[in-house]
Amino acid sequence: MQQPLKACTNVLKPASQAGQVKAPTDAKGAPQESQKEQAVARQDEGQAAGTSGKRRWTIDDFDIGKPLGKGKFGNVYLAREKQTKFIVALKVLFKSQLQQSNVEHQLRREIEIQAHLRHPNILRLYGYFYDKEKVYLILEYAARGELYKELVRCNHFDERTSATYILSLARALHYCHTKHVIHRDIKPENLLVGLNGELKISDFGWSVHAPSNRRKTLCGTLDYLPPEMVEGKEHTTAVDNWSLGVLTYEFLFGGPPFEAPGHQDTYRRIVRVDLKFPERSDVSPEAKTFIRKLLTKEAQQRLPLTQVENDPWIRANADPELLARGN
Repeated sequence: MQQPLKACTNVLKPASQAGQVKAPTDAKGAPQESQKEQAVARQDEGQAAGTSGKRRWTIDDFDIGKPLGKGKFGNVYLAREKQTKFIVALKVLFKSQLQQSNVEHQLRREIEIQAHLRHPNILRLYGYFYDKEKVYLILEYAARGELYKELVRCNHFDERTSATYILSLARALHYCHTKHVIHRDIKPENLLVGLNGELKISDFGWSVHAPSNRRKTLCGTLDYLPPEMVEGKEHTTAVDNWSLGVLTYEFLFGGPPFEAPGHQDTYRRIVRVDLKFPERSDVSPEAKTFIRKLLTKEAQQRLPLTQVENDPWIRANADPELLARGN
């Protein structure tokens, strides 16, 4: 009989230093944040190509390394800023493809939002520049790559790993909400892992800055859509709380909770909150209770992100050092 796949338990351990690109350090071995800031200061201050009176980034400022990933509109490469030797990820987007898909406005919004966010669990966007054919985004390099690939390899994560990731994300999303930013597309494909195993939200393509906290646009990924979006109703920051519940389920069980053969079937399961748990002895009742607190149809009844770290399942399973650090 085929043996069941085991959950990954080593996801949070620091990666081996062999073959890894190290971040710059000072004489005592501490991260050299000042060098990092020097490398990107002109971009952090809005000095993108096209602004007057300031030095502009160009592709000649970077040594280009191996490809890190491919997307619909271009590719991502490992790169090094020549002056400071600081390692970044350079996302190269083709203007023609952006124009064909009519997403230039979406890209501008993504840049505007991500460039102003500062949180350890949100991938930094240091700046951007462009030429006649391409747009270049200068991004923080997440050394351990895509979380989605790790989840596929493992099939599912253990409770310690899942709770630690979910706590990190809850704090990052709460930070976004304090800035009136709704992410609207939290899923494994949009998460990266840093050198020390820390999670990074990496894609803000469907994000929106909504000071009123109310929107009506249907967007995001089918399996992660909340009932209010499926029904065409107004939605608030609580859509991210719902996504966090779906993500917790997928971390622990290896797939989204409302998966069905067809789109309409999935829609119906979401609207009914047809939540079922596979029979698995390695997933605790407390974990299922936590998921239920987030996957409730009434948005205002979903567990607030500020209360995630006080949930019994999170307290019992998340990394104690992360719990001790607080927000």
